[in-house]
Amino acid sequence: MTLRFMSATKGPEVGYLFPGQGAQAVGMGQQLYNESPAAREVFEQVDEALGRKLTDILFNGPEEALRQTINAQPGIMAVSLACIKAMEEKLSPDVLPQPVMTAGHSLGEYTAMAVTGVLDVGDTARLVQRRGELMQEACEKNPGTMAAILGLDEMTLEEIARETGTYVSNINTAEQIVISGDNIAVARACDLASARGAKKAIPLRVGGAFHSGLMEPAKVGLLEAIDSMTFHTPEIPIIGNCNGEPLTTAESVKQELLAQVCSCVQWKRSIDYMVGSGVQRFIEVGPGKALSGMVKRISREAEITSVGDIDSILSLSRN
Repeated sequence: MTLRFMSATKGPEVGYLFPGQGAQAVGMGQQLYNESPAAREVFEQVDEALGRKLTDILFNGPEEALRQTINAQPGIMAVSLACIKAMEEKLSPDVLPQPVMTAGHSLGEYTAMAVTGVLDVGDTARLVQRRGELMQEACEKNPGTMAAILGLDEMTLEEIARETGTYVSNINTAEQIVISGDNIAVARACDLASARGAKKAIPLRVGGAFHSGLMEPAKVGLLEAIDSMTFHTPEIPIIGNCNGEPLTTAESVKQELLAQVCSCVQWKRSIDYMVGSGVQRFIEVGPGKALSGMVKRISREAEITSVGDIDSILSLSRN
């Protein structure tokens, strides 16, 4: 099944945003499954594609199992895609505008691929699961961690990364940047950041040093998985993580997904591009509200709405 949007853009230009790993919570998607046949179909297709009942873990946990990369990544993707189908089912075409651009934070970029017709739901789920497996293997081979640094600029953190052998992995906003690396190097980088004026240095509960050179072992297997699938041209542009610019061809999407494993997520640059291109309204689709908070800090003028369940979907008709 390839997702399709039902209506033409109306009102302010809209961008759809899709969350990444960390947005998971036990019970996510349960209401969508129960109250939307269209959403239920997405969950069933993901379960069928993966050959296992991922929905059982999403709805019932345990939390430890859901936090595992191999479950969290396809799970978040499934909930986001189910939200899209529930939106189309529950809202009339004059209420639900078609986005002019999409963007996804790390894993969310795969969700954007399915929404824009690059891959169907089954292939997207299989590719996301394979990505999770490969990233987990890389984490076991090259153990590491991540930390969020608040209140230091990108240039200062690049200097700290060079001094400590860490990596700048996510530039979420001007004042929220994530670093990664092996455990000792990240701890040293946090100390340096604090000494140089960071407001906070917060260790993250993650399974490894994502979006860093420590993920290099995952690239070979991911390339094989990508090459085994037929990619299509995005129906609307995806703003890429690696450079914050539009991906408009199947080949550019493939290159992005491969590079993204070890490259910094340029989220601020992506949102700046979308705002600069005329996007005035953002809809965060899927579990959590982390991206909404980032957008508010990047652009005070932008309107942002989070949609993750039936209630929030129905509220769109009142906005």
